[in-house]
Amino acid sequence: MRARDIMTTPVVTVTPQTTIKEAARTLATRGFTALPVVDENDRLVGIVTEADLVRGRIPLDPRAHILPGYQETAGPVTTTVGEVMTAPVTAMEPGTDVALLAAALIDARQRSMPIVEGARLVGIVTRRDVVATVARDDATVATDVRHRLELYSGPDRWTVECHEGVVTIGDRYDDATERHVVSVLAEAVPGVVRANAIAVSDED
Repeated sequence: MRARDIMTTPVVTVTPQTTIKEAARTLATRGFTALPVVDENDRLVGIVTEADLVRGRIPLDPRAHILPGYQETAGPVTTTVGEVMTAPVTAMEPGTDVALLAAALIDARQRSMPIVEGARLVGIVTRRDVVATVARDDATVATDVRHRLELYSGPDRWTVECHEGVVTIGDRYDDATERHVVSVLAEAVPGVVRANAIAVSDED
């Protein structure tokens, strides 16, 4: 399974000139946690997160000055995304294996990964997208695997069963090479954890 199979496209983006208030409104209304930042040619130049937008923009309660240890922390007020965005930003290509992409998100504690062709933004994959593949129901996964195998070698050859994301493919012909190929094809279907192809007879 590749990033292109689960990425969201087109992507909701902002520019460095977008106001912080506008970007925050987009996050709040869309339920996003981050927005890619692009230039006028859709080239990825940064990413702005909830933390970037909130940092330094929530003033202390006016009564805080009476508390022990109070210190004035007010600094210059930022107004645009370009002033607070994270740059440069890590991105991956559409052909990236989702297993590698998911590991990168977890290791870096990121919630989203921009997908680029060259420098041009073409999609985004979030942790939620990855979780959604795990959550796909077995019947839907099995149907998608059957469809992919029919495109590969026609109907009526393969039987497909799926349980908790583990797919078992029955081959009516004893061809180990073909079984390897279809296992690889099946594991490219979102929601498949593992695929095993086995030889079966018509009597089975």
